[in-house]
Formats: sequence, C-alpha cells, structure tokens
Amino acid sequence: MRGYREVAGRCVTVVVPANAYLEARGSSWRCDRGFRREGEQCTAVRVPQNGYAVDSGFDQGWRCNRGYRAVGESCVKIELPAHAYLLDSIHSFGWQCDRGFRQTQDRCVAIDVPANAYLVRAGDDWQCERGFQRIDNQCSPIVIPANAYLDDRGREWRCERGFRKQDASCVAVRVPANAFIGYAGDDWSCEAGFRKHESACVAVPES
Repeated sequence: MRGYREVAGRCVTVVVPANAYLEARGSSWRCDRGFRREGEQCTAVRVPQNGYAVDSGFDQGWRCNRGYRAVGESCVKIELPAHAYLLDSIHSFGWQCDRGFRQTQDRCVAIDVPANAYLVRAGDDWQCERGFQRIDNQCSPIVIPANAYLDDRGREWRCERGFRKQDASCVAVRVPANAFIGYAGDDWSCEAGFRKHESACVAVPES
C-alpha cells in the first residue's frame, strides 16, 4: 500500500520529513527541489553565486551556470583560451578547441597539416590522403611494386592474385602440376586426388 514499506515482514508507515515527498512507488521519500537528504531529514541546499538548484538526487543539489565550473562549494568562471568554445555538456574543463586546433594543457595550438593530408572528422588531428602514408609527421607516397595495387583504404598495397608479398616486392606463386591458385590468391592447393608434399602435389594412393 502506498505510504508504507516492508520491515521484517511487517508494513510500517513511511515517515516523510519536512520539505520532502513520497516517491512514485510510495515506499520511500525524496527531498523537494532545493533540499538534499542528510540522514532522515532534508536540509536546504546552499546554492553558490553563478549556480542553480537541481533535483536533490543529483550531486550536491546544485550545478554551475554555463561558463562556470564547480570548485569546492563555489562556481568559478571558466577562462577560455584563444580558439576555444564552451561545451554545452558537463565537462572537466568546460571548453574545447576549435576545429583545426589541439588542446595542449590550457591552450589551443594550431594543427600543422602537411601536404597531401587532411583534418580528421574530429578536427584535432590529420590523416594522409589515399596513396600516402604518415612518416615523420609528413605524408610520403606509397611505393607500389610491380604486380601490386592499393587496398580499399588506400594506406597500403597488396599483391595481385597469383603473387605473394615478399619484403617490398610481389613474387609469382609457383603452382606445381595438379594444383591451382587458392582462394586467397597468394598460395596454391592440390586438386582432388592429390595431396601437398613440400612443393609438389602427389597422388593419393587408392584404398
């Protein structure tokens, strides 16, 4: 029944203190807005300057206004560095650098994007264009050997079917008699009735 709670197999009345109300289920209570629970009582929340009261179930019962952050029992103004903006959500620093800048301690430092590169979606780093790879903070062309091609992502090369990677080259797969290029394209398998033995396919003895 609403207004009661079970204690040791019995239903006892829920005692609601001043500045509180029964919660939706009716078996416990919560403090009114602007008050917070301390033991079995609700005490008034002291909202600091540049702050506002929130439901007593959150934090200490108050939060800071936009542009301020909580320090102890106070709300301190957030000092925005150049090329930064305030965040709408609660954040440990309260600000974030503009696109094309990266946070370094309490500053926003411009990102040096080299030739043949572009800013990533987040805007706080860069990535090489297709056909280039990142080496020593530069984008160097990917050297594609004979019988090879760029992969779908454009960041490395793969050997064509019938060739396998060996160091920086693609060497032809030597397919012995009674064998065929496998699904992966860089090795061979024996035909039916033969089995692999070293670099050849030998007939399987009839049973």
